Amino acid sequence: MDHSKTTFCFLITLSQVSIASDRILPSTFCNFPAIYNFGASNSDTGGLAAAFIQFKPPNGNTFFGMPAGRMCDGRLIVDFTAESLKLPFLSSYLNSLAINFKHGANFATAGSTITFPTMNILPEGRTSPFYLGLQCLQFAQFKIRSQIIRKQGGVHASLMPLEEDFANALYTFDIGQNDLLNGLLLNMTVPQVIATIPDMVYQFSKTIRDLYNLGARSFWVYNTRPIGCFPSILTIYPAAERDSAGCAKQYNELAQRFNAELKKALAQLGVELRSATVVYVDIYSGLYSLYTDPIKNGFESPLVACCGHGGKHNYNVGVECGQTISVNGMDIRAGSCKDPSVRISWDGVHFTEAANKFAFDLVSTGSFNNPPIPLKLACHRR
Repeated sequence: MDHSKTTFCFLITLSQVSIASDRILPSTFCNFPAIYNFGASNSDTGGLAAAFIQFKPPNGNTFFGMPAGRMCDGRLIVDFTAESLKLPFLSSYLNSLAINFKHGANFATAGSTITFPTMNILPEGRTSPFYLGLQCLQFAQFKIRSQIIRKQGGVHASLMPLEEDFANALYTFDIGQNDLLNGLLLNMTVPQVIATIPDMVYQFSKTIRDLYNLGARSFWVYNTRPIGCFPSILTIYPAAERDSAGCAKQYNELAQRFNAELKKALAQLGVELRSATVVYVDIYSGLYSLYTDPIKNGFESPLVACCGHGGKHNYNVGVECGQTISVNGMDIRAGSCKDPSVRISWDGVHFTEAANKFAFDLVSTGSFNNPPIPLKLACHRR
């Protein structure tokens, strides 16, 4: 065999494939004209602040220089999603002041659940009335009314999406954490919360089907986070068995159970909704890697909240980030740590901008997803 000739042919073929890839791959990237997000506090860009309460500094200080409707020192994963697709940050659907919805809308509100809330509801409680099914109804109304405004013309017409953009938009979901945590905070046992997971996943699947029937085609669905690593959970359940990363083992297993059921349901939807792309995004694994090896990834004190007050994990359930309390006659503010960029937890429940960026960079490549589709190719039908 003429090895030199074989090698030469192989190199020529490889060169041709490389040239072809350079020509083909850029043109296959999705050109999402808009993002429509559904979720809770991990992706809320101003819904709760518009409807109920304004957040206090130091929320927002890292990137926005002021509170920006986010429970974070800076940007959320949904913000990094928009940036990566060269789109502006999403405005909350509930915000009525100087809003541009041309490139999408955010229906998420902090405290939202998948299932219908029946107790502890805002403004007296902590659960948002804007559960996932209601967010879907808001989207349906938005789709109709935005096109009426476009047809009417005038100054507001240019602030609304084109009708064809709805079919070509990216639909993102980040919800489920509150359903699990609310059950625990209502003194349900872990097995009792597990028993509610099938209904959560059923309602989640129903919403995706409803949006599909409204014209949505590209679905990017985050699973829930490693709640057993939250400073809040570690503070509330100090006797819980810990894993090798110091996280509460049974509560992470609860999150994993929800994630497994969600993954199975989304795979079924991927088969059922033939003209849709349904991607299960494993944000759990991306974030958990920070707890298993924080130093390698540039983080420290992984189980300690950056913004809070008191205790081993710098978390107090009665003192939220930015609040002031009186201790022995002195006013003490729950302020930020010195350097949020090396912390994972922002306020004991939510993540810092740095952790959000780390996780987004991992999952956006597709390597943590099922099917393994990167964000910029998530528009392609099978």
